[in-house]
Amino acid sequence: MITDMHCDTISEIRHRRALEGEACRLEENTLHIDARRLKDSGYLLQCFALFVSLRGCGALREQGEQPSVSRPDLAWEEVRELHRVYRQELECCGKLLQSVESAKDLEQCRRTGKVGALLTVEEGGVCGGSLDRLEELYDMGVRMLTLTWNFPNELGHPNINALDIRQGYPSLFLPDTLHGLTDRGRDFVARMGELGMLVDVSHLSDKGFWDVAEVCGRPFVASHSNARAVCPCVRNLTDEMIRTLAERGGVMGLNFCADFLRTVPEGEKNPGRLEDVTAHARHILRVGGEDCLGLGSDFDGIDTNQALPGAQSMGKLWEALKQSGFTERQLDKIFYANVLRVLEGVL
Repeated sequence: MITDMHCDTISEIRHRRALEGEACRLEENTLHIDARRLKDSGYLLQCFALFVSLRGCGALREQGEQPSVSRPDLAWEEVRELHRVYRQELECCGKLLQSVESAKDLEQCRRTGKVGALLTVEEGGVCGGSLDRLEELYDMGVRMLTLTWNFPNELGHPNINALDIRQGYPSLFLPDTLHGLTDRGRDFVARMGELGMLVDVSHLSDKGFWDVAEVCGRPFVASHSNARAVCPCVRNLTDEMIRTLAERGGVMGLNFCADFLRTVPEGEKNPGRLEDVTAHARHILRVGGEDCLGLGSDFDGIDTNQALPGAQSMGKLWEALKQSGFTERQLDKIFYANVLRVLEGVL
């Protein structure tokens, strides 16, 4: 069985339909993920993110506004449109996929053999700081919220600030240790705990990670982040963060983005290698133990990793980890059991 905490497939489908005129469907496509490959590859659960860029959402592009514009109203409109796409596609894939909103739904997936689809949102700024909108997301079926993407918002600050990158600052390797959660961000974390929503710290600043560790009373996750000791990009977690996440009963998902796995000289192509994923997995288990690691592929949100080009590649990853010395018990935990433990506890 396989559980994956993060993909951007719904947003990519929406993008290709609305902005490129492509007839792209979830059941079968040329993306990293489609429903048929999930089923054929032995997935039990795929988390589908509704990804919104605050300064580059589809609604902004369609209205001809510049990416530097921040429009919370349009970001909320965008996440609602993505939700409509998700629900339509889920209905069309009813023989293959089943919505998961509770631990009982997970158990039903085991019985029916359907692939569970758990809805997440990647960018807490879509709420505009409104707790009412957070609760509306919950009512829409969202069960995990990535507090920030690559822009500051009402909840907190990211480690990679896309505005800084446009201005030429080397923020890919300089963590933000000063700016963390806002007071409203702390309110969101508390309310998410009451609702039964997972707090996701991927993309969040270093300071924000420690703020979440302070105020979150339940296990939290880094849905698609690797080990900074192996690759120094600040999208990855430090050893101290990995240990803290493990101590709190949380889990982090291996991200297949080649640039988060290995640094290469400027101008050199980084196609992605299985040995890089294995190196991160080995380090994370050594630091945090075998209960804190899962999968968070970031499929359809990253350039194709040539070693792991899609959902159909998970057997290759299993074999690579097995050949490098991981036990069957450890592999089961990485591929599904650790994520399921956290989900069943929080949901």
